Amino acid sequence: MIQVAGPGGAGKTTVGSSLAARLGTAFVDLDEQFTAAAGDISAYLAAHGYKAYAGRNIQVCLDSMGVLREEGVIALSSGFMTYPDDAHPSYRRLRQGIIDSPATVVLLPSFDYETCVAETVSRQLRRPFSRSADREEQVIRVRFSVYCDLSVAKFETNGPVDALVDDLVAHLLPNIRLQPTAAGAIMSHRG
Repeated sequence: MIQVAGPGGAGKTTVGSSLAARLGTAFVDLDEQFTAAAGDISAYLAAHGYKAYAGRNIQVCLDSMGVLREEGVIALSSGFMTYPDDAHPSYRRLRQGIIDSPATVVLLPSFDYETCVAETVSRQLRRPFSRSADREEQVIRVRFSVYCDLSVAKFETNGPVDALVDDLVAHLLPNIRLQPTAAGAIMSHRG
């Protein structure tokens, strides 16, 4: 299974779905799966708090990975790699497995810190569930170093999607084994 990680607005859904289509395999967007399972993310955060959200999102991820059974592409939520260790009993093991997998990639709008911050804030503010510009900036300033420090391959998303998918395929194919799904369908598992 290919795991696509990175901050909000990095292009995980766009690139991940294009990558899955190119490889003829299933695609899962963890944010969409969470919304299907638990409702609006912002409302869930407001009602239950961040730690409860993280725990529920980890469970949604585990459920989605169970359905994929090592096949397909999953776009992780933007904060997924930054959750507290005690957010879910399986989180530490899951996170380490994602880091250790040769099929995990991090997408960043830019490897340059200030450019990444500016681009992430700009992209996030165009989304319906975005927070204030100041809050978005605080989040990416913390998460940038976390994503840069992960021992996985990193790719910039500041160019054409097709070219990035070419680069991802060249990087991933020697390291993974995928069985095509029926017509490379986009998976829509509602859990």
